Amino acid sequence: MKELKINHLAVWAGFVLLTALGFLWYGPLFGEKWMAMVGLDADKVAANPPGAGVWIANVIATIVPMYTLAWLFTKLKVESAMAGAGYGFLIAFSFVLLSTMTSDMFAQNPYGLSWITGGFSLVGLTLAGLLLGAWRKYAA
Repeated sequence: MKELKINHLAVWAGFVLLTALGFLWYGPLFGEKWMAMVGLDADKVAANPPGAGVWIANVIATIVPMYTLAWLFTKLKVESAMAGAGYGFLIAFSFVLLSTMTSDMFAQNPYGLSWITGGFSLVGLTLAGLLLGAWRKYAA
């Protein structure tokens, strides 16, 4: 049986995919609703754009889960796109979406906010899992 290895190219392609998804998700798809739910407006954002720290944190918060998922897939022997998508969905649903919903309920945030923020993780990790499961690398 071949030994799975982390496919670094797939991880970085996943980083690009998740970054693009974030721009769509928090832009044209749900940007206005999300900004209203968190108390932002376009004028506030334009007057005080995010600094480098936000973008550095975003890179770290995207690449670390990608590498963690890739490492986990080598241990679980994930060798198909569907298995990868299934694990990505299960992880996001169990550890991100449900916990986001609980936190938002206690914080009395709008219910829709949980679906926007948690939904991004659900879709993103499902797609990341699909990509990593499909684009495998084996030890020589």
